[in-house]
Amino acid sequence: MKAVCFLFGVVLSLGAATQPAQPSRQLRQLQQWMIGEFSSAAQAAADSTFFDIRLQVVPIWQSRTDGLWLYVEQAAANMVNKPYRQRIYQLTQEGDRFISTIYTFPNPLQKAGNVALIEQLTPDSLTTRSGCEVILVRKGKAAFEGSTVAKNCPSELRGATYATSEALIRKDGMVTLDRGYNAQDQQVWGSTRGGYVFKKKQ
Repeated sequence: MKAVCFLFGVVLSLGAATQPAQPSRQLRQLQQWMIGEFSSAAQAAADSTFFDIRLQVVPIWQSRTDGLWLYVEQAAANMVNKPYRQRIYQLTQEGDRFISTIYTFPNPLQKAGNVALIEQLTPDSLTTRSGCEVILVRKGKAAFEGSTVAKNCPSELRGATYATSEALIRKDGMVTLDRGYNAQDQQVWGSTRGGYVFKKKQ
């Protein structure tokens, strides 16, 4: 009987060991700071070189245990029904690094503004933007900051061969800077005057 109990205890302990780890408080905080409706209207009003851009970020697949998932739409203020960028982000953590893996999916405009349709997607229908993940670290208690790595993110937009992304995320908004470079490391698209400042709507 003792041997049976011992084996039963081992099975229980192994089962517990294989349970997925719960997201840390910091990873949850990063997710919450990224969720919401954001606008660069104030920046565009102060500096005409910036466009008035709207950003919508909502949580999806909340029952999954392989990270925290977000759906992201980015659109010009006068064309919010036709976003020029639609992505799915998977937030995970490795030590003190927070990783935002970027995915695309088929026929994005057909799903614009409709989270229910996004929820019907499955991870195996996504395409990973390999090399384009953003690696973030905590900066004190007030921000997460990070970027893509080196020239790892490929891009063919407007003659580019690679792209870079930088992000600063706070409770009240975020600053993002996306740029494309050609094979000679010359910038061919993206802001030349710093990042877009998105304020979160309360």
